[in-house]
Amino acid sequence: MEEQKTLAGASARLQRALERLEQVSDRLSDKSASVTVDEEIQRMTADRGRLAGELDACMLKAGRLEEANREVSRRLVAAMEAIRQVMEQRRG
Repeated sequence: MEEQKTLAGASARLQRALERLEQVSDRLSDKSASVTVDEEIQRMTADRGRLAGELDACMLKAGRLEEANREVSRRLVAAMEAIRQVMEQRRG
């Protein structure tokens, strides 16, 4: 669930970045733009780097969660087998 929130947050930030890109594009077409193209490129590059870092962190966390899930599943199967063996011994 935490992973979904993190991914949803990253997705929302990416959407906002894309919306800002559209706004910048609109402003650049306007001759009276107060922000230079270089400034916007720098800002977008910084956003891209930050988003890439967040995505990498989410992917790493997702991998750890999958590994933990496999380990829990393995342990549950082992516990069920042990319980099944105890029950069979008591029956007969």
